[in-house]
Amino acid sequence: MAPGGVPGGGRPATSTFGRPDTHSRLFARRTRAQVVAAAVCLVLGTGLIGGAVTGAWLADGPEGPGTRHAFAVAGDLWHEVPVDQLFPPTVQGRGAGPGEADRVWTRIAVAPDSGCEGAFDALLGRALAPVGCERLLRATYTDATQSHVTTVGLLFTEADAAGMEALARRFDQERLDRRSDLMPLPYGAKGTASEGFGPEQRASWAISVLTDAPVVVYAVSGWADGRAVDEPQPAEDAMRSGATTAPAQAGLGHEARGLADRFERALRQRAGTPTERPS
Repeated sequence: MAPGGVPGGGRPATSTFGRPDTHSRLFARRTRAQVVAAAVCLVLGTGLIGGAVTGAWLADGPEGPGTRHAFAVAGDLWHEVPVDQLFPPTVQGRGAGPGEADRVWTRIAVAPDSGCEGAFDALLGRALAPVGCERLLRATYTDATQSHVTTVGLLFTEADAAGMEALARRFDQERLDRRSDLMPLPYGAKGTASEGFGPEQRASWAISVLTDAPVVVYAVSGWADGRAVDEPQPAEDAMRSGATTAPAQAGLGHEARGLADRFERALRQRAGTPTERPS
């Protein structure tokens, strides 16, 4: 504005090239275009990142990226966890007995860790052969009355997740866990309540093939007085309401299933997978 001029008067402001000043309009257009471009890039970038995260989640299964790590951790527990932690001196079984009565089991024998040669009857050994045998750990417990004995076994396999899922599927489809010719063997130790606990004394059993860990968990129960059992019964049958067989009446199905369940749970907690992946 010239000295003494009136604001807003005179010619339109001009650029240095003598054209009307369109800088503000160009700036507005460019700003809008840049905002749109930035938004598109943000959406694409977010989509790529989200896709990568989703792909990783799907690759690792419903539990997320920790699943494969937990599977590997579980496979190493046999040589990284002390025996008193893998097989505690006492195990609490709240609601594990008939009628949801509480149980307490006391460890009376621990077998030396070993391979699987001679540790299973021939048929069960062949059924488990596809997953291999890294290590077998066993311990035997007795109940508070010392009238029952139960051997718990942890078979650490050489299989990957796919191998464990295949074995679990076969056990489920063919009901191998319910066949009396595929019962696990007990472990009896001299000088304990399990001294007379041999193959003929097996009364009830439970086998679980885990799919979130390279482990087969089993338990087999019997009487501590060494009596032979003519008709052993899988734990699920012996636990049914109204079951009248000797193992069912004695609660030996609850002994086997109760201990097996608690060792499964403890193993998953140590490996970081509190729930099992669906197979």
